[in-house]
Formats: sequence, structure tokens, C-alpha cells
Amino acid sequence: MPADELDDAFAAGRACALAAECGRDLRRCAQMYGGLFPPAAFDADLYTSLTLAGAFSSPWTGADGLKVGNRAALWVLAVERLVHHTATGRDQVDALVRDCLAVADGAGPRTAVTRFLADLRDELDTVAAFGAAHRLWRDQLARMLTAMVRAWVWRDSRAVPTLAGYVDNADSHGSRFVDLSYWIYAGEEWARGHLAELLPASGQVQRYLHLLGDLASYRRDVSWGDLNVLMLGVSRAEVTGAMAELAREAAELIGELSRLSPRTAAYLRRRMHFHAGVHGAPA
Repeated sequence: MPADELDDAFAAGRACALAAECGRDLRRCAQMYGGLFPPAAFDADLYTSLTLAGAFSSPWTGADGLKVGNRAALWVLAVERLVHHTATGRDQVDALVRDCLAVADGAGPRTAVTRFLADLRDELDTVAAFGAAHRLWRDQLARMLTAMVRAWVWRDSRAVPTLAGYVDNADSHGSRFVDLSYWIYAGEEWARGHLAELLPASGQVQRYLHLLGDLASYRRDVSWGDLNVLMLGVSRAEVTGAMAELAREAAELIGELSRLSPRTAAYLRRRMHFHAGVHGAPA
């Protein structure tokens, strides 16, 4: 077997072992917040997909370093379920947002979802970088929650945003919040000192992943009554064309980062290509 094939096999095996270790942490974590992760919505495949994404995006980071990013990704899914499948009215959605932002500002939690967020906040606070990055982290959380509320309003009012408007609301996907949490906790020194400079590239990757996720979940979204880009009167070809442009723009931004922080650039590149590979889409 050629040496490069052996290297690839070793790297894949190591990433899978790392994902398995991270998966045990996520399952333990989910058990701590009773009722927030019902098995019908959070099955074994979901935990596996989250930890594989983390491990293949950053295989050089150990399980302890990946735990905050993985937990942030799981928390985002919990909030998304509460907004789109549990809340029965705008008042409940707005109350959830207020409670989450209050906890991000230091308040004590009152529910399972805010207790999870408080634990995430407190774990981030164990690293020195969080002191300077807290405001940026809180602001990105607010952008994500605002985008989720906007998506809820679109669905509730049966509004049909433009494709451009839908893409611009990609913070509802939450991956930039996850990236930022990961970089604060386990990013290399340059990344921790230049977090705001990383957000444009992370945001462009997020736009691509937002559309990719919709293409992958279209049938489920139809059955659950969720909003999906293919419900906006655009064709799959138009969406894949938009994704190709987003991928090109993301590659340019990541390329600029490569000169300053090769590992941070590699994380974003691997994150985008991993999900593209999972769903059989070009990137």
C-alpha cells in the first residue's frame, strides 16, 4: 500500500477514535439536562455526526479541546428545536431569547436550556481569552438568536423571503457561534488574539452550510413544516449555483487567513469540505 494511503488511513482512524471519545462526552452532557434532548429528536446518529464533524475539522485538537465546540453545536440544536418545534407563540420565542441573553450576561439559569448555556459560559470562562472575547461571543449569540426568530416569523407568517435574504439570515444555522466558541477555548494563540478578523470567513462558510443543510433536510423539513430554501420558489439548480459562489468566496477568505494562521484556515476548509462530503455536494 502506498505511503500516502497509509497516512490517510491513519489520519481517518485517529479522527474516528477522537470522535468516539467526544461522543461519550456529548451523551453524558445531554443526560445532565433532563428533557432537553428527547431521543426521538436526538438519536445516536446525531451525536455521531456532531462529533465526527468536530474531529475531522480539527484532528490536531484533543477531545478536551473539542468539547466546548461540540457542546455549543449540541446547544444550538436544542435551541433550534425549542424555537421551531416547542414554542407555541412569539411570546415564548421572545422569552427564550431574553433568558439566553441574560445568562450570557452572567445571570443565573432558570431552565434546562439556559442551564446548559450557563455551563457552556462557565467552561469558556476557565480560559483567559474569554475575558476579552466575552462581548464578541455574546454578540454572536444575539445574532444567532435574532436570526432564528426571523426564520420563525417567516414560517409563522408564511412569508417568502428572497434567496439573498434567506442566505443573509444564515446566522440561524449557528455554525459561526460554534466556531467562535471553539476558537476562544481551543484555538491557537493567533486566532484567540484576532477573533473578530475570523468572523467574515466563518460567516461565509456558514452561508454555504446553511444552504447545504437545507438541501439535505428538504424532505424532513416538508414533513415537519419547517422553512427550507427550496420552499422559496427557487430551483435546486439555483441553490447549488448560489452554493458554488459561496464556496468560491469562502475559499478566497480562507486563503487570506492561510498566510496568518494556517491551522485556523485548515479548520474552516476542513469543516466546509467535511459537510460537503457527508452530503455528496461540491465545495
